Amino acid sequence: MGRTYFVEEGIGQYLTELSTKVKPYVTGLLIGQCSPQRDYVIRAVRTPPKEQQQEDNVGPPKLASLDEEWITTHASQVSRMLPGGLLVLGVFMIATPELAKDSQNALRKLIFSVEKSLSKRRLWKPAEEEVSDRAALQICSATKKVVCRTYDVQDPKSSAKPADWKYQSALTASWLALGCTVNVNIHIPLLATSPNHDLEKNTKNGLNRWSKQIEDSVFLINGQVKDEDTELLEGQKKLRGNTQPSTQFSDVKVLTQLCPGSSPRSTATVQVCSGSINLRGAVKCRAYIHNNKPRVKEAVQALKRDIINTLSDRCEILFEDLILNEGPQKKNFQREYHVLPQRLFVSVAGSSVMLSDYKFGDEAAGEIQERFVEMLDQPVQAEDIHIAEDISTVDVCPVADNVGDTQQTQLTKATLLLKLQQNMGVVVAAAVAVLASIFSFNYFSD
Repeated sequence: MGRTYFVEEGIGQYLTELSTKVKPYVTGLLIGQCSPQRDYVIRAVRTPPKEQQQEDNVGPPKLASLDEEWITTHASQVSRMLPGGLLVLGVFMIATPELAKDSQNALRKLIFSVEKSLSKRRLWKPAEEEVSDRAALQICSATKKVVCRTYDVQDPKSSAKPADWKYQSALTASWLALGCTVNVNIHIPLLATSPNHDLEKNTKNGLNRWSKQIEDSVFLINGQVKDEDTELLEGQKKLRGNTQPSTQFSDVKVLTQLCPGSSPRSTATVQVCSGSINLRGAVKCRAYIHNNKPRVKEAVQALKRDIINTLSDRCEILFEDLILNEGPQKKNFQREYHVLPQRLFVSVAGSSVMLSDYKFGDEAAGEIQERFVEMLDQPVQAEDIHIAEDISTVDVCPVADNVGDTQQTQLTKATLLLKLQQNMGVVVAAAVAVLASIFSFNYFSD
């Protein structure tokens, strides 16, 4: 028995409109939520077109021009804009009848490429019982025939399995929302023995340790500790027959351990460090969960992942911005303050689920609106953009560089700049080469 996908009714109209513009195909992402019993698709988002694609459309139809890297990059950007509980759970392709035979193979390849790209950025691991099937939706632009199949992304040899694709009106009406504010105070030492003072590796290792603390934290839902196998709505009245977008909101408190680790004894370790990274502040987190008898475990897991993702994504965005705006020519660095990207939530027409994004202080609402159109193919109104946090800053404090070997420093620069050219995503590592010294990053809120 294959999986069943319950799909927001408006997606059908969206895909139909796209099918009239196919020349000769269009690809995109399916966004939604997995659950043990069924899956939910709440948005379909086409892949942003490239300028040169207008010229590529000349000639016979072919899938050889499919830009896999462009599609996976789009998926990574979109995943940053999803609150807890939502994920990229598949891909779609609308193609002409001539390409129908090759479409399924292309979809299979895309599903595994997208999952591989997204899993590299995660600081958490999927649970053993978690759904690992992803959807491949194929639509013929001429006949409008819809074929949905799934692949198990945990099995590279997975074969296609049939799946049901069912439209439903007001799919997210009365979904449940959980929100919390998490105070962050992470101290990450930079070891003097670390190869090339690898800031990227140290940062990721530090965030990995912190993410384990979040995983082990106690979550109070509306002031109560609930058994993870109980229903989230137990003891509450469920809203029935409501077709208007509305949200039952639960306030969550996160209690982290003061001393991580279950061992009653610990051993102090003395290490020579050349600097440190200090992340301090308060982050706003939110997760959404379906209202089909959700368990506490599902809701808490969704919120945990949002907490971990928002801090990890924020670090990536900050360093990307530093590299793009300050350039590799800057070598002597004085103490500086940088404004951190603020988290914002955006209301989307016809849904109770808000999407997420990040903005720097100098970004206008128009830029955010443009990004939603480009990334999510979704126009939003300026009044629907809600800033969730106060302005935060990063205090950059240079410390003495303990590396005296100039030749080794030059080699490090060359190596890291080459790495930047090969992978723009590894911007944190490139920051070491750009600054040519070790810094202490202090992230705090007013």
